[in-house]
Amino acid sequence: MNNAISINNLSLCIGASDILNDVTLSLGAGRITALIGRSGSGKSMTALAMMGLTPDAAEAAGAIMLDGENLLERDEPSLCAIRGGKIGMVFQEPMTALNPLQTIGAQVAETIRIHTALSKHAAAARAGETLARVGLDPEQISPDRYPHELSGGQRQRVVIAIAIAMKPKVLIADEPTTALDVTTQAEILALLKQLAQEDGVAVLLITHDLAIVSDLADEIAVMRDGAIVHAESADRFYASGPDPAAREFLPARVTRNAPERSIDAPVLSVENVSCDYAHRRRSLFAAPGRLRAVDNVSFELQKGENLGLVGASGCGKSTLARALLGLAPLAEGRMRLAGEAFPAADPKAMRRLRRKIQIVFQDPYSSFNPRQRIADIIAEPLHLLDARPAKAERDARAARLLESVGLPAEILDRYPHQFSGGQRQRIAIARALATDPEVIIFDEGTSALDIASRNRILELLEHLSETRGVSLLLITHDLSVIRDIADRVMVMRDGRIVETGAARDIFETPQDAYTKALIDAAPVIRWRVAAPVEGETDG
Repeated sequence: MNNAISINNLSLCIGASDILNDVTLSLGAGRITALIGRSGSGKSMTALAMMGLTPDAAEAAGAIMLDGENLLERDEPSLCAIRGGKIGMVFQEPMTALNPLQTIGAQVAETIRIHTALSKHAAAARAGETLARVGLDPEQISPDRYPHELSGGQRQRVVIAIAIAMKPKVLIADEPTTALDVTTQAEILALLKQLAQEDGVAVLLITHDLAIVSDLADEIAVMRDGAIVHAESADRFYASGPDPAAREFLPARVTRNAPERSIDAPVLSVENVSCDYAHRRRSLFAAPGRLRAVDNVSFELQKGENLGLVGASGCGKSTLARALLGLAPLAEGRMRLAGEAFPAADPKAMRRLRRKIQIVFQDPYSSFNPRQRIADIIAEPLHLLDARPAKAERDARAARLLESVGLPAEILDRYPHQFSGGQRQRIAIARALATDPEVIIFDEGTSALDIASRNRILELLEHLSETRGVSLLLITHDLSVIRDIADRVMVMRDGRIVETGAARDIFETPQDAYTKALIDAAPVIRWRVAAPVEGETDG
């Protein structure tokens, strides 16, 4: 096999902490190597070492060989020539990787102009060709658009266009489909496979999900605690069945013990709700248009019920969530929370209603104040109470809430950056529980977590649903998240609910063609064995 890049005995430490330990990995030209591992295992640090982007305090030993040269021995100017030229990288979150003040065409052209002597006009033309290659035809998606005007999948395609603009030998894709719906995820993965086959680029696909790479990877490497603990061809890896190297990356099957519910008094009632957004003006003198993001949506949520809401990116799920929180105006329709109209005209009534509905965001780190203690973050919603408790009482309540989500009270004086993604999500859930709400909206709350952390969060949600009787609206694009935990599922497309039913019925006998397409697009672990282990084949 012709290796495009080889990592030999790479070790890396920051101060007294060993981050990488004797990592050896080779990437073959035209092949996809999947690097599997839990959060904090060293996957992303390996990628940063390949790009020469490790922290200043990091000390590395070993070798990263590209074209006969050890990248660890190169100076910064020569590494700048390699980044984007011979090695491209696709980051996990495209919105933070892109410049919000530059058009997408300008950002792709910038990479081309840095590495070539092309004129501005020629670089723009080449940028348009590159965007078209990743599925963003300039005739349909103008290069003059800005990142915020694109969907998540389109932004990820822009990041890939930037990474491949110079046809690099190596492409590193760090969790490139984490926040994408299943249909867009399938398109991005197919694009990566196409690039490997057509350009002969060596792809390092970093992920925590075995299902994503089941039909894609040529080689599998499992990383744990900064070391490669298992590496072999994908055919051999998946032929061996779920061995110890793979079991920690299998999705959990949650046993749903739904409490008894009354069907006469829903805790949340949504009737014919629609929400509009203003379009960007096409010219200075043009009137702004209107986009209907949520279109005539109706449903009820019973006490203690887990209701799943699934759909592709941009279908209106998060807009509906904002409307339910009173953060997006209604163009039409009405909502009732615990029997009262919501939003309420009376400010006092509005505060009372806001206590009863809370949200857990997709990325807890960005929803926390990094300068606040955990105790203050959890107690933040208590301002909705008629009388804000004293500090000692707030800290005591925060301690009880932490214990209810499986975290010790001694972390109250710590700060968000001191915790893992799964721990931060537990803190976010504790904050959502602070006002004893009737309803919690869980908006893509597990999309950025590794499988093991996701399993624990889902088990926690099921426990809270059973013990507290809180109603959950689970907004997600990941069907495996709600397959077992949801009682009912709503499928949303272009702002409308196209199908509603019991979770089992939706997954086993979908009636709408779009629902069936979503289920068919969901990645599944395909073990190359005659009799896979019961309950461990779904990805």
